[in-house]
Amino acid sequence: MKRIILSLSLLALVLGGHAQERKVQNRPYTDLREFHFGVLVGTHLQDLELNNVGPQMIDLEDGNGLVEKTISADQDRWDAGFTVGVLGELRLNSTFQFRIAPAMYFGTRHLTFRNHTDLTAQGEPTEQVQEMKTAYISCALDLIAAAPRFNNHRPYVMLGVNPMLNLSGKDNDYIKLKRSDVFLEVGLGCDFYLPYFKLRPELKFMYSLTNSLDKNHAKNLRDKNMLMYTNSVNETRAKMIALTFYFE
Repeated sequence: MKRIILSLSLLALVLGGHAQERKVQNRPYTDLREFHFGVLVGTHLQDLELNNVGPQMIDLEDGNGLVEKTISADQDRWDAGFTVGVLGELRLNSTFQFRIAPAMYFGTRHLTFRNHTDLTAQGEPTEQVQEMKTAYISCALDLIAAAPRFNNHRPYVMLGVNPMLNLSGKDNDYIKLKRSDVFLEVGLGCDFYLPYFKLRPELKFMYSLTNSLDKNHAKNLRDKNMLMYTNSVNETRAKMIALTFYFE
């Protein structure tokens, strides 16, 4: 372990020494533009924070009256989605920029519902699953604070809000999300000035500011046996981790 730490320290010192050397700057005037456009592509992971209600009384309409059921719901798998869009960026001063980035997010959430009342022969909870495919139209509004440029790179941090329109959801799903949501997003990235364009990799974290669960969905279910799963959750918060590449 000591050898690994020593090797990493020496590598950091060597890289730091090279970073201090002045080099020829690519596209030296690109940050002086008042406004410019670009495109973006990337990948992301979608998560859903579910608040389970615990034991609930259910009328199965089989003549036995109300029965108690305990069901838990969880997203137990992350599947990578992809993002595509465009951007427009306004230069406020030498440090701050304001970015508008309309984009589309395509992804999937894998939900598992565990019925702790009705057990299998092995004594395990019975399970139901839902593949929640999502397609969002978004328009991120971000404020970027960038460090001074050195050679051909410039790190930055960003903070913004991202209203989204959900285009997916079916009436026969166990859980359905609202059509609209608003995300708070925070992240960091770095501008790399290449000979013909500027590349900007960015990692950001997104968290829903509202309860994204469609509480009216239960009224539209035709199969009343699904109600115990639909009513097992009373609040959801959508989350995302996005790695995006901007080409400007």
